[in-house]
Amino acid sequence: MSSSTGLFADNLKGVLLAVASSAFIGASFIVKKKGLKRAGAAGSPAAGGGYGYLKEPLWWVGMITMIVGEIANFVAYMFAPAVLVTPLGALSIIVSAVLAHFMLNEKLQKMGVMGCLLCIVGSTVIVLHAPEEESPTSVLQIWELATQPAFLLYAASAVAVSLVLIFHCSPRYGETNIIVYVGICSVIGSLTVMSIKAIGIAIKLTIEGTNQAGYFQTWIFAMVSVSCIVTQLNYLNKALDTFNTAVVSPIYYAMFTTLTILASAIMFKDWSGQSASSIASELCGFVTVLSGTLVLHSTRDPDPPSDLYTPLSPKIYWHIQENGEVGRNKDDDDLLSRDFITLVRQDYFV
Repeated sequence: MSSSTGLFADNLKGVLLAVASSAFIGASFIVKKKGLKRAGAAGSPAAGGGYGYLKEPLWWVGMITMIVGEIANFVAYMFAPAVLVTPLGALSIIVSAVLAHFMLNEKLQKMGVMGCLLCIVGSTVIVLHAPEEESPTSVLQIWELATQPAFLLYAASAVAVSLVLIFHCSPRYGETNIIVYVGICSVIGSLTVMSIKAIGIAIKLTIEGTNQAGYFQTWIFAMVSVSCIVTQLNYLNKALDTFNTAVVSPIYYAMFTTLTILASAIMFKDWSGQSASSIASELCGFVTVLSGTLVLHSTRDPDPPSDLYTPLSPKIYWHIQENGEVGRNKDDDDLLSRDFITLVRQDYFV
């Protein structure tokens, strides 16, 4: 009974930390987006490979906010299984949607509110049916889980897919297909969570009196975590700078959560010992959350066109003759005359 009570208390701590993490991370999306926009306006967009956002204070505020959220998320993985903690990330989408409505003028419609409610209901179902995970007593036990054939196959597949996306797809389709940047973040992110959970458990055991720093496996997990986090942040910045936050958030959540649950189920065997009804309830909760994110996304306004020459109405045509004189009103056929150069100025960019 005491063991069951302890596991429930750990899950509760994990839930509270995950909720706090979602609040900070959701806010960081918006603050970083504003910082990226300012950097882009100054001529150094992240999507174009620029790093001018590093000089933007607002971006750093968003970065610090995200770090606080990630720390809370990191600690949450010490107490609760990834199957419970990761889906609660949907709450960050609600936070970002509400803040984007007020700070970025990305309108949240009535159906968007319904999407938020679906996310909350689905998250509640997941929390109520989450498994109670037995915590490993040594980092060596986690290493055994990480080196089992099934997870090694998953890890190798994830690395291979990421390399293809980074070196082949990103240069060609990164700025036109959102799946490229978000896919990199999601695939690498699933490995990040597994290594972060290992580090978190190692720290927890060390604090409790069982030093784990002497095992080389602990440092391998640490190096994997740092590498994955740096890669995630780089491509998340590109995704946010290229596409609407309303598009990035739900797609990133859906892909990242699905892959993380899969990775955790393979490595930690989260569903081992659970009844079929509990597993079905968790999956239904996840599908409900996913539906909410899709509804939320479908009701949000898209970004305005970024191409200067995309047709918008009204247009102002200035006709400049070769001798420098400004021409009078001309018919459409005259616009093609060799005597004129047509400059198109759209009122959207005033």
